[in-house]
Amino acid sequence: MSRRILVVDDETGVRHALGQLLEYEGYDVRTAGGAAEGLAEYERFRPHLVFMDIKMAGVDGLDALRQLKQLDANAVVVMISGHGTIKTAVEATQAGAYDFLEKPLDTDRVLLLLRHALERVDLAAENARLRETVDSRYEVVGRSFLVRALLDQVERVAPTPARVLITGENGTGKELVARAIHKNSPRKARPFVEVNCAAIPSELIESELFGHMKGSFTGAVQDRPGKFEQADTGTLFLDEVGDMSPAAQAKVLRVLQDGVVTRIGGAKPVKVDVRVVAATNKDLDEEIANGRFREDLYYRLNVVPLRVPPLRDRREDVPLLVRHFLGLLSRQDGLPAKGIDDEAMRRLQELDWPGNVRELRNTVERLLILAGGPRITAADVERLVGRRPGGDGGGLGAVGDAGTFEEFKHAAERAFLLSKLRQHDWNVSETARALDMPRSNVYKKIERYGLKREEA
Repeated sequence: MSRRILVVDDETGVRHALGQLLEYEGYDVRTAGGAAEGLAEYERFRPHLVFMDIKMAGVDGLDALRQLKQLDANAVVVMISGHGTIKTAVEATQAGAYDFLEKPLDTDRVLLLLRHALERVDLAAENARLRETVDSRYEVVGRSFLVRALLDQVERVAPTPARVLITGENGTGKELVARAIHKNSPRKARPFVEVNCAAIPSELIESELFGHMKGSFTGAVQDRPGKFEQADTGTLFLDEVGDMSPAAQAKVLRVLQDGVVTRIGGAKPVKVDVRVVAATNKDLDEEIANGRFREDLYYRLNVVPLRVPPLRDRREDVPLLVRHFLGLLSRQDGLPAKGIDDEAMRRLQELDWPGNVRELRNTVERLLILAGGPRITAADVERLVGRRPGGDGGGLGAVGDAGTFEEFKHAAERAFLLSKLRQHDWNVSETARALDMPRSNVYKKIERYGLKREEA
C-alpha cells in the first residue's frame, strides 16, 4: 500500500518541489496552498504524514497544527520554516509536531525524517493491532501453531470446573495462561489469588495457604484467613507447585478431596469453593519417582494438562513479541519510542532465549534504554545482547562484553549465581545457605536470569 503524504505550503515552488520528490520516491502525494485547504484535504485524504509550513498567509502553520490535532490527535506532522529558531521549534513540538525542518530543505534529511516518522506510524498501528490481539486472545502474544493450539485448549477448558496443571520453563508465561483460564471462566468476577510456592519458606507455606488463629505460633498476633479462603468462589493459582513441602502437599490433597480447610491452631473446618490451577517448571513424574511429590496429589491436579512452549520452539512469534514490548515499554514506562531494523530483528529471532519471554522483554527494555539512535540496529543487538550461538545461556551478554557498570553487575551476578548452583549440584537450599541469602531470593534470581539446570 502506497503511503499518503500531504504537503501544506503557500509557496508554490516549495510545494511542487517537495511533492515531486515524494512522488518520485513512490508516495501518494497531495498538496494544499493554505491552512484551510490543508485541513479540508486532511479529512478527505487521511494521510499518514503531513508536511506543513509555519509561515503562511491567513491562518499560520502553528494554529493549523493545533486545529489538526483537535481533528486527529494521532496526526503525524512535520513543520517547515524558513525562519527557524529554537523558540519556533519548541512551540511546534509543544503543539504536537513530530519534528521540525528548516528551509532550504535538504533532500536526504527530508527522506530520513520521513522514513523514521512512518516507522513510528507503523509501530503505533502494530501496537493497536497487538492490543486487540492481546485483549481478545488472553494477553498471550503469538500466532504460531503452538500458541494457537494452546489458546484453543484454554478456550475449551476455561468454562469448565476442571483443575488444570500448566507446565513449562521459567519465563514462558504460565501465569498469563492461568489468568486467561480464570478470565474466561464463570468465576471471572470472583477473586483470582496467586501463591508462589517457591518463594514462601517451607515453614510458612501452610499458614499462607490455610490461614492461622491468633496465638497459634510466634508472630500470629491475629486471626488470618489463608489463600484458599481468600479465593473462595474464585480461582487459586498455585505457581511452582513442585516446590511445595510434603506436609503442605498432604493438606492441599485433603482440601481438594473434602473442600474444607482448617486454619493452623483452629478446630473448626471452613468450607471453600475454589477452582485450583497449578503450574510448575519441574518434571513432576521425576519428582514423584524421587519421592519429592505425591502421586495422588499429581492426579488430583493434572485433570487437564497444558504445556506452554518455550520461545525457541516458536521463533516466528519473536517479531510480534518484540514489537509488542517496544510499544508497551514506551507507553507504560515512558521509554523512548524506537523502530527496529530487519537485521536486528533477525538476530533476535535466531537466539534460543533460555529465559524465554521474560528474558526477551528484559532485552527489549535494555535495547530501548541503551541503543543510541531512533532505531535499534544489528550493531546494538551485537553489543548489548551478544551472539549466543545455539543458545549458550549467557543471558544478556558476557561479563567482559558489558558496556556499562549496570550491565557488568547484571552479568557478574548471573555468572556468580550459576557458579554457586553448579557447585552445590543445583540444590537451592544449600546454595542459599552458602550465600547467606533467603531461599526465596535465590529462586527469584534464578527466574530473573533464566537459569536452567542443563546449563551445569
